[in-house]
Amino acid sequence: MPSIRSALAALGVSAVMAAPMTKRASDEYGNRVTELYNKVTGNGSYSSEYFSAEKVPYHSVETLMVEAPDHGHESVSETFSFWIWLEAVNGKITGNYDGVEEAWSYLEKHIIPDSKNQPGNSRYNPSSPATYAAEHDDIDGYPSQLVFQDGIVGEDPIAKELQQAYGNWDIYIMHWIIDGDNWYGYGQQGDGKTKPSFINTFQRGPSESTWKTVPHPCWESMKWGGSNGFLDLFTIDNSYAKQWRYTAAPDADARAIQAAYFAYIWAEEDGVNLSSVASKAAKLGDYLRYAQYDKYFKKVGNCVGYQQCQAGRGKNSAHYLISWYFAWGGGLQGDWAWRIGSSHTHTGYQNPLAAWVLSTQSAFKPKSSTGAKDWATSLDRQLELFRWLQSAEGCIAGGATNSWQGSYAQPSSDITSFYGMWYDWQPVYHDPPSNNWTGMQGWGMERVCSLYYLSGNEKAGKICQEWAKWVKNTTRVSGGEVVHATNLEWSGNPDEWNSSNFNKSNLNRSLHGTVSSDGIDIGTIASIIKGLMWVSMKDGDQEGINLSIDVMDAIENYKDDLGYGTTEARGDYDKFGGEVYIPRGWSGKNAQGANIRNGVTFIDIRPKYKQDPDWEQVEAYLNGGEPPVFTYHRFWAQTEIAVANGLISIYDLKKDGPSIPIDGELTECPASITNQGYACCAVGCEVVYTDNDGEWGVENNEWCGCGKAPAPKPKCSSAILAQGYSCCSSCGTVYYTDADGDWGVENNDWCGMPTKC
Repeated sequence: MPSIRSALAALGVSAVMAAPMTKRASDEYGNRVTELYNKVTGNGSYSSEYFSAEKVPYHSVETLMVEAPDHGHESVSETFSFWIWLEAVNGKITGNYDGVEEAWSYLEKHIIPDSKNQPGNSRYNPSSPATYAAEHDDIDGYPSQLVFQDGIVGEDPIAKELQQAYGNWDIYIMHWIIDGDNWYGYGQQGDGKTKPSFINTFQRGPSESTWKTVPHPCWESMKWGGSNGFLDLFTIDNSYAKQWRYTAAPDADARAIQAAYFAYIWAEEDGVNLSSVASKAAKLGDYLRYAQYDKYFKKVGNCVGYQQCQAGRGKNSAHYLISWYFAWGGGLQGDWAWRIGSSHTHTGYQNPLAAWVLSTQSAFKPKSSTGAKDWATSLDRQLELFRWLQSAEGCIAGGATNSWQGSYAQPSSDITSFYGMWYDWQPVYHDPPSNNWTGMQGWGMERVCSLYYLSGNEKAGKICQEWAKWVKNTTRVSGGEVVHATNLEWSGNPDEWNSSNFNKSNLNRSLHGTVSSDGIDIGTIASIIKGLMWVSMKDGDQEGINLSIDVMDAIENYKDDLGYGTTEARGDYDKFGGEVYIPRGWSGKNAQGANIRNGVTFIDIRPKYKQDPDWEQVEAYLNGGEPPVFTYHRFWAQTEIAVANGLISIYDLKKDGPSIPIDGELTECPASITNQGYACCAVGCEVVYTDNDGEWGVENNEWCGCGKAPAPKPKCSSAILAQGYSCCSSCGTVYYTDADGDWGVENNDWCGMPTKC
């Protein structure tokens, strides 16, 4: 057996892949990627309906659009992260990765505030990060009183090490939303004209839907709004200072890291070096750790009473999950600064793949002294969260909070907990409930299952295998149409968490996610299918691969000149005429010239919408007509479709007939079932009934015991395993062949190539 270095040198191989994969030749699915990429990017020029002249990717092509962004030509950090994904998959399909670096350069230029837009960070005091203000379930609880009292807020344990690692006090993270066309008119730094413009919306608790927001500039020069700008809509202060403030949506930053990693390993296979992007992604991941901390750096676990709950010291304020937000700000004169984390977490925001990348992959290792270690801890904690919140059906419930009701209140005694954080079925926003939309299933689980595919992590595999059953049960293709779960309803509570219960059968039998509506949401189902593909590829589940291909083939029926779209009847657009809460006595004016006071409506404070070419059908609806119908082209949805098709091409997935148990393996079911004369079901069985004897399935019209899968048989040559080497995690490049079998390379060491490649 030659040494690995000499063998690779002889082959002319300069780099070793974490999980070897081969670039595919042009095929139907690769051609779909190329066609869609060219539509979205204007053949790579970024001059298309999806981009502004400044190369800002819009949330959607259409301008009259209200969901999380309240205008289609706003852009969000989500959009930029999907742009990295789009460039990554296009790079692998075409061999040209220039777009990855270009997209990251525009990400830095447009949505990460530069030094001049976040002055005074050097005046930040990590021992006193911020001033406490409670969150309120009801919007009329705002503005919220700032509490100037020592001992409430804990210390920030990572600020100094970040400064030491990168040589400055600035925050390197994306602000969550920008106004691509300066439609609101705030401009940059109060100039009223520069675009894109940093803006913000959500500030007033979980009942503040988009329809109740008051958009305002991040650079608060008090040029607009009331006498204190917009500040006194949100907090009650002794006096108000001109200031800047930004908010991160951490799942987007984590997605950018994930996409950069795939770009990096695919490019490395093709002899292209993307180490510059990897180092920037690593830096982003270092600062992303603020998402791992309680909002006011309080001790995590059973934190009750904003005065009584202990202020954190060291890292006891870290929950190590990816929370819903974190924020930072300071004075326009550069004389003070603040930072907060977030106490609220959602499974749809987690990204264990990014945590694995940042903690194990050398090109992505953060510079700070504890960054990689923190992400290693986060990896395990995130996987435990997913398993804790996996319902009886297999879909994933909402999240957990360290601050009940955003004010460190005491929850009711029936609420179960996870490391002392309480279960919340609708974390952060309630209108609509945040975990009803099944896009959260796809976003969160695609990351878990890509981790399983790349690393072979058994915990990730367990979660994905249970979740895949739910996907198969709720997704069908018939007559060229896709029907899948689009919304869920939740009932019950998860079991009290104990890490030893990870593989427990009958876990969370009282926690249920029930399909409340189905239909077609092309972006959501593409996300879900990506997750299904990863686990199906890893496990050799042909049924899952067949369903994935069927769905992506059917989505071709929704193709149009701009990409892919479906018609949407927007009954919620009656809320254009709904009231936006403004406290009595408050008055001001925004940059569109709208007067803001008690009793105004959504459209009142956005009068420019009346100039939109699609306004007429909304106005007709407000006057008693039918709900307006739109065909939207969201950037993120187009990208999910491109990536899903790309995976089919890159990994050469093919339909191969119906799924069969691998090697005819049977599950290991309880003796209480077999003693009654019943057999054990095959691996991959579905539980249809549970009693004291165990879990039951049905095969060939007979009951059978649906137990756990047996310990996996060696996937590669036993002669290789006998020498102390492991099997490769997936099929890939064969670097050496001898009498023992085919050899691959992972993590700079030999591994046995799976026998079924």
